[in-house]
Amino acid sequence: MAKNKSRTDDAAAPEIVDTEPVKLTQFAHGGGCGCKIAPHVLEQILAKTAPAIVPKQLLVGIETSDDAAVYQLNAEQALVATTDFFMPIVDDPFDFGSIAATNALSDVYAMGGVPLLALAIVGMPINKLPLETIKRILEGGESICARAGIPIAGGHTIDSLEPIYGLVAIGLVHPDNLKRNSGARPGDKLILGKGLGVGFYSAALKKGLLSASNYASMIASTTQLNTPGRALGCLAGVHAMTDVTGFGLLGHLVEICKASRVSAVIDYAALPILANALDYAEKACITGASERNWVSYGEHVVRPTKHLSEVEQALLTDPQTSGGLLIACAPEVVTEVLSIFLQEGFDHATVIGELSTGKARVSVVGGKSGSD
Repeated sequence: MAKNKSRTDDAAAPEIVDTEPVKLTQFAHGGGCGCKIAPHVLEQILAKTAPAIVPKQLLVGIETSDDAAVYQLNAEQALVATTDFFMPIVDDPFDFGSIAATNALSDVYAMGGVPLLALAIVGMPINKLPLETIKRILEGGESICARAGIPIAGGHTIDSLEPIYGLVAIGLVHPDNLKRNSGARPGDKLILGKGLGVGFYSAALKKGLLSASNYASMIASTTQLNTPGRALGCLAGVHAMTDVTGFGLLGHLVEICKASRVSAVIDYAALPILANALDYAEKACITGASERNWVSYGEHVVRPTKHLSEVEQALLTDPQTSGGLLIACAPEVVTEVLSIFLQEGFDHATVIGELSTGKARVSVVGGKSGSD
């Protein structure tokens, strides 16, 4: 078990406030996976790092921007290791903790693995947040790990300016069942497991426009564990898998195309969308991360006829905190893949496009802008 630690900049212990409830999002300059460093900036940072040591047992590293690192232990087991944390996307502390934990565990499922244990990452403005609020954040994360059947076996805490919570997630996968983002093939169908629009919801929440029913939909989506990844990892016909998070559908699909050296076509009209999400987008409830994602990935988009509308563009780049699995699979296993999603309660799962030969780009057909 890892040892829990904490530290502060000052030798004297800060005063812990325990007063009236506060809005968590007021302490954060961004929230959820929308906090990610812009992809084109991250690429520049990583390009300047020193060459890494790459042992032969390291099956997946940073080379294709995959969801987790994978290290082979023996012929039957490989270790899946990942970490994910962010600032509040919602004000309710329990919901924040639950969303962050679900998002972190998703990377293990996206590799075809099964979570084994987690370590908590906790940064809190300890002299500004009530103790009970911090406890509820941790309880939210613990509830998700309990649902996944794993312990939070330790972690690390710091006194920070903004609330930060997440997990180091450790899992196991059989090497033969490992699903990279680099295995997609021409002719594969693309399947998305959850509805899009979480970023629109979060922007609407900050503006006080999100309805109670849509907030409930947001929580239901962002706290739904991507457990179908376990079974999908065992299907030979599933060639590539990732989860759609902060870089939006477009960003994570482009990563598959680059890593697999294929081209994609997606049918805008087929995209699953959370209820009323586009209505919020029409009211300018669009995150800043959406525009950053477009700057990074927009050059890879091809529109055969008319240009994308502002809302269509925003949907493709909308940051999905704890979003769905994106699957590239052979046509003959589509029915089985959709059945696995449905059996585990994913009613938004649907075919959104297909892959072909060609340069790494995404052609968008359908939608309101034209009948391609």
